[in-house]
Amino acid sequence: MSNLLERAAEFVGISSLSRQETALCDRVEVLLRTAPHLEVTRIGDNVVARTLQGKPERLLIGGHLDTVQSAAGPARVEDEVLWGLGAADMKGTLAVMVNLALDMSTPNYEVTWVFYAREEIDRKESGLREIASFDPMLLQADAAILGEPTNVAVEAGCQGTLRLEVVLGGVSAHAARPFMGVNAISRLSPVLDAIVSCTPRQVEIDGVVFTEQCEVVGVSGGSGGNVIPDSASLIINHRFAPDRTSDEAISWVRSLVEPYLDEDRDSVRVLDVADGAAPHLTHPLLAALVARTRKPVQAKVGWTDVATFAELGVPAANFGAGDPQLAHHPQERVENSQLEGLFDILKSLLTT
Repeated sequence: MSNLLERAAEFVGISSLSRQETALCDRVEVLLRTAPHLEVTRIGDNVVARTLQGKPERLLIGGHLDTVQSAAGPARVEDEVLWGLGAADMKGTLAVMVNLALDMSTPNYEVTWVFYAREEIDRKESGLREIASFDPMLLQADAAILGEPTNVAVEAGCQGTLRLEVVLGGVSAHAARPFMGVNAISRLSPVLDAIVSCTPRQVEIDGVVFTEQCEVVGVSGGSGGNVIPDSASLIINHRFAPDRTSDEAISWVRSLVEPYLDEDRDSVRVLDVADGAAPHLTHPLLAALVARTRKPVQAKVGWTDVATFAELGVPAANFGAGDPQLAHHPQERVENSQLEGLFDILKSLLTT
């Protein structure tokens, strides 16, 4: 078994569900503190390791420690493939990061290695935000690489994400006399049709095509088996291209549903929203990364902490081992060939 595969299997074997990352964080910290060329800082269940050699440019490489609960099972290695919870998202990449951090004593750039907690849950709990609150200078860099699974190809930028709740009112009545009431669930029908029939945009930004999505992800209503419901609600999730602001995305979804609402008894409420991030592929460090992959760049489907780095003024891209479609999947796995490929490309970027 290769050193990378062995390290990745060790990390998969350490449970690190969101808010339970302490054991894995402890292990990463112990490993990084063996390297005299690194300044290591522990903030909660986050670890930041930096070179401080006076070089003019700094590259940040980051990855999250936590996993979701899934049926992927414990770590096992078969035919140079690591199976198990977090293998693709993203403990294989964490293993590459640790080995590179230990090996790269004199990189061409200053390097910041960030291992952070609670990426898979509510953004307000993010370990990146905890680090930024503790000392924002720890996250400052000329560019950043976020180790989300991308099949060792660059996935540029990320979509914004928006969740809205639409609540429609009615008048309750006995189900045997529906004419005495107004059925709020029935009133959902045109709103649902508006979302189902809408055509989200495809937008090309810096040569990368972002495909928007808008879906109903939750419906609720009804208070009894013989009662006309006086309230019903649905939740809409909109993934929007990074050329739109949050306010523009909210306005677009509102334009779909508001023609069917009664301003006196219906409401629209934003549950959460986060801006996306532009590709930033013209940045020299990110362009150099793309050139080394020799693969076409794709837009990142979904939201990632590339957007958090964008808020901090740091151009960033997604780049890691593992198939993104296997993240959170019962068949989650990562091939040793991808771990080695990721290691080689990042090493080349740091030393050439």
